[in-house]
Amino acid sequence: MKRKQFLKTAGAGAGSSLFLPFINRNDPEINSIKRIKPKALKAGDTIGLIAPAGVVLDPDDFERMQKVLEEMELKVKFGKYVRSRHGYLAGKDKERAEDLNRFFSDPGIDGILTVRGGWGSSRILPMIDFQQIKRNPKFFCGFSDITTLHLSIFKNTGLVTFHGPNGTSEWTIFTRNQFKKVAFGESDIVMKNPPKEVSSLVTIQKGKAKGLLFGGNLTILTSLIGTGYLPDMKGSLLFVEDIGEPVYKVDRMLSQLKHAGILPHIAGFIFGRCTNCQESRPYSLTLGEVLKHYLKPIEIPAVYGKMISHDPNNLTIPIGIEAELDADSGTLTMLETAVLSGHS
Repeated sequence: MKRKQFLKTAGAGAGSSLFLPFINRNDPEINSIKRIKPKALKAGDTIGLIAPAGVVLDPDDFERMQKVLEEMELKVKFGKYVRSRHGYLAGKDKERAEDLNRFFSDPGIDGILTVRGGWGSSRILPMIDFQQIKRNPKFFCGFSDITTLHLSIFKNTGLVTFHGPNGTSEWTIFTRNQFKKVAFGESDIVMKNPPKEVSSLVTIQKGKAKGLLFGGNLTILTSLIGTGYLPDMKGSLLFVEDIGEPVYKVDRMLSQLKHAGILPHIAGFIFGRCTNCQESRPYSLTLGEVLKHYLKPIEIPAVYGKMISHDPNNLTIPIGIEAELDADSGTLTMLETAVLSGHS
């Protein structure tokens, strides 16, 4: 969707809305979750690369992702099956799960990065050793289909994981800097769009809110409803993004979040980007109209246009960390570090 079109339907309404008071809908149940933070990464640490979902078809991609991580002074170890292929999957289910379980139990691996999304993470959920993950918490990062793993790992272990770049991401300067700030344990992180992208941020509903950060790919998140792998998100700051979905499908997924009792009970909402989600039909609703329809009635701070997406520039968002959303300025501020400093 073009920004002018979105502003026409969403921005004008947001500008004329009354300022909302600070919202904190944190629920006692979600606050009682015993969260586990992984150790901060540091120069010289080893990152294990795995492919729990889709296959990487271009062998040159592996060389490129290794080079990117080494430029950040990190060592690289590839999973046993990371180069495998089983149709559109990166190997058979048991192989992809084996790489994940092995790297969480391997004391020589300090962090784990997925090489890409696609599809397949949901297929390996029954094979994941969540108790092993809980005993050996580590930095874990990826996005898109990896949303399944982020949410199910938090649900079953309380481990804070990271919605951030995959190995095959473009790793722009912005993306690298944001990744290092969060993964290496910088404190007081205010997540802002790069200067050239500030104007694309739209306030849907004004106000401020605090809560634990949950979210990921909208399609994947909604597919987990009713499975038992989705954590309780009452009182949270919910962030979502998607790619290649027409507006009516976004409408359908937001409707599902509403009817499932999720949307009405969150504290704040962040829609990153919907990459290539234009609707060509002349009779379509705009994305702005759809977002307003679901978010205005629940009167929570909400923004559209954060750098959380399938676009080149991306923020690294910790799952399960308390943050504050200022919908007026479009800033997202971490209220605690997502990682533990120091290595034993």
